[in-house]
Amino acid sequence: MTWRWRYENASGGEVTDRPLPREVFPSQADAESWLGENWRDLLESGVEQVALLDEDRVEYTGLSLRQE
Repeated sequence: MTWRWRYENASGGEVTDRPLPREVFPSQADAESWLGENWRDLLESGVEQVALLDEDRVEYTGLSLRQE
């Protein structure tokens, strides 16, 4: 199992037009911990929301990086 984040714009489209971290994680917990430490930088880079993928399976999507 490999976990990774897909970076998305506000409408859910994948952000691919800029250099962003392409980390791969051995567990869901590791991926979520990394996001907890890096979400501000991602938001500043133009990422509005993320999706968590396990291989090609979407675990969840539409997780906003903006504080409500």
